[in-house]
Amino acid sequence: MAAGFYISRALALALALVSVGALASIIALSVLYAKEKTKDLEPSPTSPAAATTTADSSFPSPSSSPGPPVPWQQYRLPDTLAPVHYAITLWPRLEPDGRGLFIFTGNSTVRFVCLKDTDLILIHSNRLNFTLLQGHEAQLMALGATAPAIKTTWLELTTDYLVVQLEGRLEAGRSYLLHTEFVGELADDLAGFYRSKYKENGVEKILATTQMQPTDARKAFPCFDEPAMKAVFDLTMIHPMLLLLVPLSDPINVTIEGRNLTMTRFHSTEMMSTYLLAFVVCELGFISSLWSINGEIQIWARKQAILEGQGDYALEKTGPILSYFQNYYNQTYPLTKSDQIALPDFSAGAMENWGLITYRESALLYNPAFSSIEDKEYVATVISHELAHMWFGNLVTMRWWNDLWLNEGFATYVSYLGADSAEPTWKLNDLMVVFEIHGVMQEDDVPTSHPLSCEEGEVQKPQQIRHLFDTITYSKGAAVLRMLSDSITEEVFTQGLRTYLEEHKYNSTICTDLWKHLQVVRTASPGLGLPTSVEDIMNRWVLQMGYPVVTVDTRTGRLSQKHFLIDPEAEMDRPSPFNYEWIVPISWMKTGVKQSPLWLTTKEATNSNMTIGGADWLLVNLRTSGFYRVNYDQENWERLLAQLDTNHQVEIPEINRAQLISDAFNLARSKLVNFTLALRTTKYLVRETEYTPWLTVSNNLNYYFLMFDRSPLYGPMQAYMVKQVEPLFNHFKDITANWTKIPDKHTDQYNQVVAIQLACKNGLKACEDLTYNLFNAWMKNPSNNPISPNLRSTVYCNGLAAGGQREWDFAWSMYKNASVASEAEKLLWAMACSKQPWILTRYLEYCLDSERIRKQDASYVINSIAANVVGQPLVWDFVRANWNYLFNDYGNGSISFESLLYSVTRRFASEFEYKELLRFEKVVESNPRFPDFHQALERTRVNIKWVSSHKDQILSWFTEEAKPKPQP
Repeated sequence: MAAGFYISRALALALALVSVGALASIIALSVLYAKEKTKDLEPSPTSPAAATTTADSSFPSPSSSPGPPVPWQQYRLPDTLAPVHYAITLWPRLEPDGRGLFIFTGNSTVRFVCLKDTDLILIHSNRLNFTLLQGHEAQLMALGATAPAIKTTWLELTTDYLVVQLEGRLEAGRSYLLHTEFVGELADDLAGFYRSKYKENGVEKILATTQMQPTDARKAFPCFDEPAMKAVFDLTMIHPMLLLLVPLSDPINVTIEGRNLTMTRFHSTEMMSTYLLAFVVCELGFISSLWSINGEIQIWARKQAILEGQGDYALEKTGPILSYFQNYYNQTYPLTKSDQIALPDFSAGAMENWGLITYRESALLYNPAFSSIEDKEYVATVISHELAHMWFGNLVTMRWWNDLWLNEGFATYVSYLGADSAEPTWKLNDLMVVFEIHGVMQEDDVPTSHPLSCEEGEVQKPQQIRHLFDTITYSKGAAVLRMLSDSITEEVFTQGLRTYLEEHKYNSTICTDLWKHLQVVRTASPGLGLPTSVEDIMNRWVLQMGYPVVTVDTRTGRLSQKHFLIDPEAEMDRPSPFNYEWIVPISWMKTGVKQSPLWLTTKEATNSNMTIGGADWLLVNLRTSGFYRVNYDQENWERLLAQLDTNHQVEIPEINRAQLISDAFNLARSKLVNFTLALRTTKYLVRETEYTPWLTVSNNLNYYFLMFDRSPLYGPMQAYMVKQVEPLFNHFKDITANWTKIPDKHTDQYNQVVAIQLACKNGLKACEDLTYNLFNAWMKNPSNNPISPNLRSTVYCNGLAAGGQREWDFAWSMYKNASVASEAEKLLWAMACSKQPWILTRYLEYCLDSERIRKQDASYVINSIAANVVGQPLVWDFVRANWNYLFNDYGNGSISFESLLYSVTRRFASEFEYKELLRFEKVVESNPRFPDFHQALERTRVNIKWVSSHKDQILSWFTEEAKPKPQP
């Protein structure tokens, strides 16, 4: 790919980007009014001075009448109408009005088809104030006929509807036009059509942008805001003449309210869902390069970021990843351009808007002078994730949000494939196990988890939909699709996917449609040996929550499965249609030799080939390709531990060494094996130098640290871990020439960070000296940072933990002046590492001031402080004291309250803390949008039981193992 370059403009002109996904080069707001038949409905651009109704007004409504819910009291649209085309004009004001408000005005004409006779129109609207048109919030027109008169209109606030009741009935088969004019606030809530700000050369700039997913398109214009309600969008943006739109597509100079403005119209979009619409109006520099395959790629960001080359890496990798996915899907990229923009304020990591993908700056921009290898990998995988959606999710879309897992789980799975094609030396397909699968297994082993998919009726309200955007949906979805692909072969999987996309493109489907296509291809592929249909297998993994533990008795060859719960005494409130049994693919090896795969289709079975003796050992779930845990008889566990002790690298693959550690620790927490077995898996680590086992140990021991870092047990734990990690620390000191070089291998760059983190966390003096000296060298010469970007997060954290106000204030000044988003994020996290309570309290108060901490970063900072043993009780008090403010001011997407509850309560392990959590739930449960406390309560209950049962034995084990061993 050609290198990016900055395209300059006359200094007097500002750059504006206005975008909407499809055939336009950038997804934009535009209007091509509905031809001749709608001319008499075209209004002049709406003025904020026009007479409007407000969303807070009281309207005559039968909502309060007794009996079953009427249509406008239900969250799902009725099946009577289907949109075909939207013509929308929007005029955002990038300066405050006389009241200090930023607003936008607009009008919309939607053409829809009547599917069933009805006298009712329901269209979504949220926080829009409508201009009265002939006494109503809307005007109705029929194509080729006379439309029935409007009887009454009102706003149904609970369900986000503009309700239009008619005197007569709409006729099935006919097309109609509904026109509205409206005013909305361009708020800073990071949802719908919102405003963002940044500074350029000390001057504050305002931009207007969007985040529609899942249910916020209705905040920008009235629409049928459900994913299956696809339509074509024609949009027009009104903007100041001094703003230069890119590209200049039919600009018309106009005078409105005495102002000289420009109206820019863009091409029609493809058929698409409302949540995939995006538009941005801003002053931005940009780089662009021709895409050699089919069209043009452009990366957009702040001018300074582009000049510094921060978009070059994204530009370099987008083409190869798009090329990979065209091959993978066997479908040409559906659009003519691919535009990607880094936004200063964005609640999500990125959003797959069709044609204009929006990103947090840290997810798109990369600067090798400041960004770590982790930052670089994050950019590659996020770009790959979003580009994967251009086909799977955008071209073919889920019918309803209950199948969100298929969109996001699939994109998560193939994001590793796409990024691996662009960076083949990184071996990302293996890292997926520790980055996605191990983590989500620890989220899916409690009775408060949820299935990947459920009945549509279980997911109705916007809040219920938002709850689905979680680790289960993304990471477990990826894991079960990876398992399916491995079981039926990647060739069959991709061929079935290709036929599915071809048949359903520009439409909406359900997940069983994909299973049917995979089954057709699988049937035509002899030799796969599946025990039943793809749908039968997948239903057990998709329609019931959790996963099994497969127990193998190598003395008898008996295999059995059982629903794995971290608390074996927990009661399941949710029944399963399959009685919590799965059809499990069994891959396995015997003493290093791979064996023919098996299927466990019943609760238990016997296979004589799995009977072993002597020094032989058996290992199940190779490459952790299956989404399940494995337990063995004690003899086989001992043989596996002996193999790790004698020659861990020869016969047990690295991923499976990590799997043994992960399974042992979690089986111990579930009382299926003795906890000493789990701790013994860490003893061989004095000889381990690979990344995935060390990361797995770090992640699993973190639970022990969380439970005991406020107790006398913490000291012996640290003493033991220093003994285990010191050889790894010295190994990286040697291969990096005393930390002055960067390791060659991708995972070694990660693992040296793990070595420093664990060594400093557990008090290794050499590590503390290293981080202290590096941080202080930077403080002495702020313009010359001697710390490698890979090591900055952990060095910053330890430097601030060892220091006081001087160190913290220095970090704060560096954060305020940071021009690279990934560097700013490192500093935000590190400042939460301080051990001074008053400094952490001040930092928490900064989170309530968006001038200090951006709203998009508030949750990150609060969660980071909660991870600090000193900060956790401070955050608990802060959250309770400021709950209403946080919920009302940050509750539209800038803070995940489920994540916040997890962070602040994950150390809870006492009856007192459990009662405090119950008391807090009672305080906030009156709010109809309050988050689900069940997982936090269940986790606390499990912690209480586990600590009470194990603390004495664990103290004894660590105390004994930490003692110096006698020299031979």
